[in-house]
Parts: sequence; C-alpha cells; structure tokens
Amino acid sequence: MKSDSIKKGIERAPHRSLLHATGVSRKSLDKPFIGIANSFTDLVPGHINMRDFANIIAKGIHSGGGVAFEFGVPAICDGIAMGHEGMHYSLPSRELIADEVESVAKAHALDGLVLLTACDKVTPGMLMAAGRLDIPCIVVTVGPMLSGRHRGKKTDLVKDTFEALAACQNGKISKEELTELETCACPGVGSCAGLYTANTMACVTEAIGMSLPGCGTALAVSSKKRMIAYESGEKIVELVKNNITPRKIMTKNAIMNGIRIDMALGGSTNAALHIPAIAHEVGVEVSLDTIEEISKKTPHITNLRPGGNHFMEDFEYAGGVQAAMHVLIDLINDGETVSGKSVKQLAKEGEVLDNDVIRSTEDPYHKEGGIAVLKGNLAPNGSVVKQTAVSENAKTITGKAKCFDGEEHAMKAIMDGKIKAGDIVVIRYEGPKGGPGMREMLSPTAAIVGMGLGEKVGLITDGRFSGGTRGSAIGHISPEAAEGGPIAIIRDGDEIEINIPQRKLELKLSKEEIDARLKNWTPQKKKLSGYLARYAHFVTSANTGAVLKV
Repeated sequence: MKSDSIKKGIERAPHRSLLHATGVSRKSLDKPFIGIANSFTDLVPGHINMRDFANIIAKGIHSGGGVAFEFGVPAICDGIAMGHEGMHYSLPSRELIADEVESVAKAHALDGLVLLTACDKVTPGMLMAAGRLDIPCIVVTVGPMLSGRHRGKKTDLVKDTFEALAACQNGKISKEELTELETCACPGVGSCAGLYTANTMACVTEAIGMSLPGCGTALAVSSKKRMIAYESGEKIVELVKNNITPRKIMTKNAIMNGIRIDMALGGSTNAALHIPAIAHEVGVEVSLDTIEEISKKTPHITNLRPGGNHFMEDFEYAGGVQAAMHVLIDLINDGETVSGKSVKQLAKEGEVLDNDVIRSTEDPYHKEGGIAVLKGNLAPNGSVVKQTAVSENAKTITGKAKCFDGEEHAMKAIMDGKIKAGDIVVIRYEGPKGGPGMREMLSPTAAIVGMGLGEKVGLITDGRFSGGTRGSAIGHISPEAAEGGPIAIIRDGDEIEINIPQRKLELKLSKEEIDARLKNWTPQKKKLSGYLARYAHFVTSANTGAVLKV
C-alpha cells in the first residue's frame, strides 16, 4: 500500500506517533488509508449537507476495512459569484481544487480517495486530480435540488430569478412577485434543479464510470443518495485492494462516453472546457472538433431545463443516466467502471420509465446533440453554443454589433433598454487570460430573455456561459480578445452573422480590413495581483480546456 511509506519500519516511528495522535490504533495501521475530499461549505446549497454525507462515507470505508481521513476542499457557488468580480475566481478554482487534492493525497501517502463533490468546478477539479494521481478513486456527487413551487408551478434558479429580474425591470412582473419567486426558486440542499453545469458534470462522471450507478441523478434529499454514499465508502476499499485506478477507467473510450452523454442530454457548454481538461490529465486529447463530431452523431433524447421544461427530478424518476445509456447502447463504448460492472452491462440493466422525459433515438427531441461548434473569421479556433436551447427562429441571426469590454457594461445596456431586436451583443476581454477567469455571462443572457428579446438578439463572447443559458449565445470564442483574436477589433455597427446550422460565426468585413485593424490593435491591460495574476500568466485558451501550461 502507498500508505506503507508513512507507517512501516522503525524509521517511521515519528509518523506512527502522529497518526496515533489522530486516533489511529496499531491494528488500523494494517488497513488502507482512504481520504475523503470533502467540499463542504455553508456558502453553497449543493454542499451544505456534506458533513452528513462524509460521515456516511466514513462508515462505509470502515465497514469495508479501511481507515477514513477527511480533509477540506474549497467550493464556489457560481450563482452567488455571478455578475461581479467573484466570477473571476470560479473557473480558476478548478485548478486549485485539483492541486489541493493532489497535494493532500501525496503528502499523506493515501491509498485511495472518495471525492465528495457537487457544484460546477468542484467535480471536474476532483476528476482532474483523480487522473493526475492515478490512485484508486470514486466520486460521490451530492445530487440535484428539488424543484421549487410558486403558485402551483415548478420553479428553478435560472428562469425564476435571473430571467425574472429582467422581466421585473421590463414591467412584466411586479417586485412583489419577484420576491416571491426568489424565496421559493431554490427550496433547499442540492445542485440547482435543471441540467446546468453541476448536474451535467455529475451525469458525465457516472457515464465515464467514476461513480456508482444512479449517483449522477439521485436527489440530494433522497435515501438513495445516502445508500450510494455508504456503498461508495465500501467500494473504495475494494478498488484499493484490486488496484483499480482512474486511468484504467477514464480511458479514451470512457471520455468519449462522457461527451456522448452530455450531447444526448443537452448539457452545459462548460463541459466543453471540463471534459478536455479531465482528458488532458489522463493523456487523452479532446478538441472542439472531437465534441462537434460526436454531437453531430448523437440524438438529443432529453429536454431538461434550461432548454426544455423537465427538471432533474423528472430525469431521475425516468431512469437517470443508466436509462439514457440504455437508449444509447449502440453508440457507447464498453469499459470498466468503479462499480465492478462494465459500461455495457450497466447500460443493458438501465430502464426507461418515462418515454417523454427520455426518448428513443428514433424519436429524439433533436437529431443532433446539445453543443455545436462554430468557426469562421470571428472564431478561427472555434466557439460553442448550446444549440438545443436555441429556438429554430434564433439559429440564424445577422445583425449589427454592440460592443462592450466587460460584462458589467453590457448588463447595464440591456437593463436600460439600449439593446434592440437585431442587435448582436459583443462581450469581450472576458476570456481565460483576459478576464481573467472566463466569467459566465448568465446575467446578460438571462436578462435578454427576460426582456423579451430571446429570439431577436444574439450574444457572442470570449467568456463562457452558465449551464442555465439559453438562446443564441455563442461563447468560448478563440482566440480571445486578450490574445489578439478577431473579437478584439469588432466595432459598433459591424455586421455579424451567426449561423448555427452551418456552424458559422462571421464578421462581415474583408480579410484586408480585419488584418489592418489587428495590426493597429493594442492589448487591454488590467492591473492584476495574487492568484488571478498567476492564473492569467499560465492559463491556455478556451478551445484547449483552459488548462494551465507548465
């Protein structure tokens, strides 16, 4: 065992003494040492019950014959960080999480890890650490939040707060109704109730085989999730004894399954950042072209919020990820999973319990998958859009640019009624390096929808979007403005074409004019310090997963 390096031999007497100080008995020194990476915090709804889950996991570890050691990992709520300087730290926190898990596991010679996670950047950060460490790991995602209720109707965070605030500004609802909505939209513990980034990555984690069957969608309040937590504690000891490590599970075939399930479910565009970053840690190359190729061949079989009207609870009760994999069985690859069963075995055991929530490949909601990759003279290295959350009327838009160097300026213009039908909102200097941190633009996109312009206005950005974004919103434009990408030289009034069916994003200027503007372009300078300064120095482009270069 790896932990033998801190507990065997006379030279490790000091180490054993310190372990005894934590309550480890002499008999327990012969057992596997299992870390529980716990991202508990009172700040994030998806994480507020993790103390309870950590205790359940620890019981499972002890039952399985291991010794549990819990340690903390940071978590950021993207919803609370949204729309102000806090969002600069969200994506960068993914790298901190991966580094922290690596550091603790290596420093204490842990034999295995249970990765207790929920929200947007925590799950991919933990999976990155698992791939990097390649010691036995199992992921427990805490699960979706229940939908809220307002006057007999289901509610969720995005439609009933972010979009509702713009509707209030536009006079469509009263301030009193907005207050009612914000009070009930998020009724308690769990990741927000639609297929936003947290739940997308939970489903991807199950699909690639790194969590037990059912974990991706089992509700945070359910006894099912508690049982999965306990069984995960038992299972990690077995994985250690059998030396089943993440790189034996997170193979190229498994990564392709993760992309496939994301495309089939219509998940968050953030997966186009996170899956390549996870793949990078296990030596598998995933490009935007890879995602586009799989999306074109994958039917969209669920219609969950924000694009549709079903909630995560509906998907769970319809059979969850295992049922979706059952539908996709001819498109997925076989391989190992942490459960001990193969991917194909689990898919065969899946059962669709509601044929409207999870449709067949012959009767999908859309013929293609959730994400489309657009290229053109505005995005030579690519850009992404959640095409299944775009109405048919908004899939092709040609309009005049209204440019904003930063989210706050754009948001003010939208709320002040300065954005009109036919405009293309351009938000730049929000990329991984230029932001820094590639902020999510949920506030502007939700405001556009809330103002009644969802089918009449396009938005392009070198930033990114929340899993809750819908409409003709094109993100991840690469190269970004800070690196001299063409988005940097757009001027108010320039004509832009968004054509999702043809995968085109074009600035209607001649090559000569674009080259002349780029020649005269000077980078925007931001005064940075601390972690963001270091992050901006090392981060790579969005089309590579925004990983840090060594």
